[in-house]
Amino acid sequence: MTEPLILQPSQTADACVIWLHGLGADRYDFLPVAEALQEILPSTRFVLPQAPTRAVTINGGYAMPSWYDILAMSPARAINREQLESSTLQLIQLIEAQRDSGIDPARIILAGFSQGGAVVLHCAFLRWQGPLGGVLALSTYAPTFDESLQLPADKQALPVFCLHGSRDEVVDLAMGRAAYDFLAERGVAASWQEYPMGHEVLPGEVRDIGHWLGARLRVC
Repeated sequence: MTEPLILQPSQTADACVIWLHGLGADRYDFLPVAEALQEILPSTRFVLPQAPTRAVTINGGYAMPSWYDILAMSPARAINREQLESSTLQLIQLIEAQRDSGIDPARIILAGFSQGGAVVLHCAFLRWQGPLGGVLALSTYAPTFDESLQLPADKQALPVFCLHGSRDEVVDLAMGRAAYDFLAERGVAASWQEYPMGHEVLPGEVRDIGHWLGARLRVC
């Protein structure tokens, strides 16, 4: 497993954001975003893990960084659940490593873009047993959310910020909205924001993320 990219803060770390990239990208993809956010969060460490390189069925079996194989695109994403669980375990190990380094898990934020966001949502609501500081779900979806699922009070209290482009050509807006609606209907402290963009991240979105993170991680 490739070691994650770790961006240490200028001050003593008292919080952490673990940020998963999307399909076909790498651990450096969100480095500029992390650097920009760290300017307003000088005591927050950013951990940028790397997905393994594996064949992706929908891309003709071409090998690329992928948190899990996507077997089909419609009517909904058909995915390799075993690989998703493996990536989730990798994420849990990163959470535990930050906890063991002295970071309170209640000040650990999980963030993910596209496929990385699907892993983050699965981990935060279905696998991680413990506190978290919140979840950032960017241009993503939730392939493992089941309508029969009921969430305990600690999960309902977990802040979630869902952000999506209205012109997203990769993960349809409706897929992102469905994940948000699923959480909101179960009492989760979730918020939703749309942007006039495609499958990307724009400066205005990063600014909003900075405000959201600041409200949760700044120490007064």
